Amino acid sequence: MKPLRKLLDNLKPNFEKGGKLERLYPAFDAFETFLFVPNHTTKSKGTHVRDAIDLKRTMILVVLCLVPCLLFGMWNVGYQHYQALGISNNTMTDNFIFGLSKVLPLIIVSYGAGLTTEFIFAIIRKHTINEGFLVTGMLIPLTMPVDVPLWMLAVATIFAVIIGKEVFGGTGMNILNPALTARAFLFFAYPTKMSGNEVWINTETEKGQTLVDAYSGATALGEAAAGHANKIPDITESFIGIIPGSVGETSTLACLIGAAILLYTGIGSWRIMSSVFIGGFLMALIFNLFGLNTLMQITPLHHLTLGGFAFGAVFMATDPVSAAQTNTGKYIYGFLIGMLAILFRVFNPAYPEGMMLAILFMNVMAPLIDHYVVAANINRRLKRVKPIQNRNE
Repeated sequence: MKPLRKLLDNLKPNFEKGGKLERLYPAFDAFETFLFVPNHTTKSKGTHVRDAIDLKRTMILVVLCLVPCLLFGMWNVGYQHYQALGISNNTMTDNFIFGLSKVLPLIIVSYGAGLTTEFIFAIIRKHTINEGFLVTGMLIPLTMPVDVPLWMLAVATIFAVIIGKEVFGGTGMNILNPALTARAFLFFAYPTKMSGNEVWINTETEKGQTLVDAYSGATALGEAAAGHANKIPDITESFIGIIPGSVGETSTLACLIGAAILLYTGIGSWRIMSSVFIGGFLMALIFNLFGLNTLMQITPLHHLTLGGFAFGAVFMATDPVSAAQTNTGKYIYGFLIGMLAILFRVFNPAYPEGMMLAILFMNVMAPLIDHYVVAANINRRLKRVKPIQNRNE
């Protein structure tokens, strides 16, 4: 790494103030701090919190936690593809290589479109590149159908960066989760590419033809919404993730592996994660008492393994910027996400997933939750002060 460090030191004067490439300093700084721990020091007086890990290292760790979902998603894309074509003698390597060929372009486009937009804004505003897109750039393709057109993915990513984040001031200021903003944009702008049976599985043959009616690629929740109880995968298949769905959302097991790392390192909020699962479990349990349709009859544990529930609880709801900030608020925030996700599934058959809308709605409500939690704490302390003041008088 020493030759690379020396090369950067030689190039740095060209990008610093007064250099020929001064305007491009944000891009150089982003590349330098991505490779090496920055040597920035605090300039103002006062108390500062110092830690051995900076924001870039934190974001990279979150990306590493997403790797189990990514790798399993690649394999599952290939597995579902060959199942659709009726090919059963394919190996695990065949599945993974095919999935890699389909998922890798999504990741490249996501990072390419998003980072280019971030660089442009950083240069215009003359500030350093925000680190938040390291995670967002991975989350966006993992929440998409495998067959989403690349140009749509690029448009959605640019929309998420500009409208979902930059207009609010950049990383740390956004009120909505940027990755879910991209998914919501595609869902409402191009619904045919985000819903229906054919979008979740690549059914293209070797000759470039597409199977239209030969195979149903409906998700488990789609089958449940249609009343096809016999076509819903069992809880074991749902937990492992061998089902149609978005690229990285199908495996609850892979999500829990990422959750374990996030909780062990202290990056993820256990309050939010646990309350999301508890809220979803209780809501599904209540619906089980009525059992008026197929979605109501699904057991609570089975509900938690279907769709993007686990992925949303672990990686989306815990976004430290758009989530509630107070400890009590995190419990309320997560609990309501879990309840609303199941509620949307049951009462909105046209959109049986529900997790995306639940999280986005609670993103908007998070500041209000924190406001009332803080106000309640202040009022409680004021009530303790009054008796003391009366005794002193």
